[in-house]
Amino acid sequence: LGGPSWNLVFGRRDSTTASLSAANSNIPAPTLNLSGLISSFSNQGFTTNEMVALSGSHTIGQARCTTFRNRIYNENNINSSFATSIQANCPSSGGDNNLSPLDAVSPTSFDNAYFSNLLNQNGLLHSDQELFNGGSTDAQVRTYSSNAATFSTDFANAMVKMSNLNPLTGSSGEVRTNCRRTN
Repeated sequence: LGGPSWNLVFGRRDSTTASLSAANSNIPAPTLNLSGLISSFSNQGFTTNEMVALSGSHTIGQARCTTFRNRIYNENNINSSFATSIQANCPSSGGDNNLSPLDAVSPTSFDNAYFSNLLNQNGLLHSDQELFNGGSTDAQVRTYSSNAATFSTDFANAMVKMSNLNPLTGSSGEVRTNCRRTN
C-alpha cells in the first residue's frame, strides 16, 4: 500500500483466540474527544505524539455507517460537501453496515492524506477530527500533512512500540507458522 516498513522481533507468541470484550475495552471508541483519546493511548503507555502518528493508520480502511452517522448529520466541524457526499451512502436511519473509506482521497494508499483531510474538516470519525479541532495536536497534524517522511518515521516507531505491548510468554499463545491463522 506504499507505507513504511519496520523491523519486528521474530518468535512472538500470538493468542489462539480473539476477545471482543478486550478489543472493546482497549481500542478507543470513534466517539472519543481529544482528552479521551490521549487518556486511552496513555493508558497503554503511548505519548500524545505517538497517538497522533498511530491514528494515521486511518489513511486506509473503512468504517461502518453506525460509527460516523452522528458526525455527518449533527456536527459542525465538518466540511458540508464532504458530509453530503458521505450521507449518500449512510442514510440518517438504516444502512448501519454500509461502509465508507476513512480516507476518501486515497483509500487504498498508505500516505499522509488522512492528515490533509483533517485540515479540510474531512475526518470521517468524530475521534479523527478531534486531532485537528483547535487543540494540542493541531500542530502535529499540520506537520504530518506537509511532511510524509516525518509521519512515516513516527508511525513506524510507534508500531514497533505497539508490538512490544504485553507480549505473551511461557505456554500462553503460540508462535504461528502462518500469521493469518492459528497452527
